[in-house]
Amino acid sequence: MQATPRTDDGTATPNALPRYDITRADLPLHCPLPGSSVWNSHPRVYLPVEEQGRATCPYCGAEYVLED
Repeated sequence: MQATPRTDDGTATPNALPRYDITRADLPLHCPLPGSSVWNSHPRVYLPVEEQGRATCPYCGAEYVLED
């Protein structure tokens, strides 16, 4: 995965990037990503990235691309 911006406490800034490159090790995929500070984000939603190799979060618009 790409480097994600971090908050002062070391957690990932939720939905900080418009595009995330992920691998099969990151599956099952959900947004926001694990380790994000989600207090100001949206509910967790699972994304079917395996079907077409990419998926877009319906809440924040973040795009996820599966890299093989």
